[in-house]
Amino acid sequence: MKNNPYFSPTPWDSHVFHMPCFEITKLNEEALQIACKNSAHYTIKVDPLADKRLLHKYGFYYTDTLIEPHCAKKDFITHEHAAIGIIEQPELDQLLPMCDHSFLHGRFHRDFLLSQKDADQRYKQWLSQLHAENHVLGLTYDHTLAGFIAYKGGNLLLHTIASDFRGQGLGKFFWSLAIEHLLNKGETNIQSSVSGANLAILNLYISLGFRFHHPIDIYHKLTR
Repeated sequence: MKNNPYFSPTPWDSHVFHMPCFEITKLNEEALQIACKNSAHYTIKVDPLADKRLLHKYGFYYTDTLIEPHCAKKDFITHEHAAIGIIEQPELDQLLPMCDHSFLHGRFHRDFLLSQKDADQRYKQWLSQLHAENHVLGLTYDHTLAGFIAYKGGNLLLHTIASDFRGQGLGKFFWSLAIEHLLNKGETNIQSSVSGANLAILNLYISLGFRFHHPIDIYHKLTR
């Protein structure tokens, strides 16, 4: 599949899942036929209203719908909490354990043919890369590290709250302070990408004044 215009290698996924991994760049029957004949893991992203018959015909299976929250600076709703703080570039070894079992709504965790442990490792690898680029904010509660938000520019790429601090209604305060930090650094728009199945994070973004656009369905196939 080298130099094939329908396939884009994803070497970061190949490293974690120990197999060739590709993103199919266009819903095209020729590409789907090729995917059935070559051992690898494949991802394809399609419009939710696209005709999915070809995907089902060639054994692709649904894993997630991604939605993009976005908010202009003028629309941002802030929430304050005296015990909430942020720190730049917390120690990576304190952050990595927070990735375990944290991204269960993600497409790799929902792919029943992939290892959950490998799926966790995929996010740890991504976090490590962003940390090396100095793009991680630590979230603190009473000066205790309670989560992180990894970002690039105004794009919130990867985030979680440590298990001990979940379910307490703290998310909007953590996100609020982190977003204020980015806005104060000159960003004028904040965006992210989240699973449509993750109602908690969708409600969190709504509470901060975000709106949603660009839904996209994600299908996978594992050819052995």
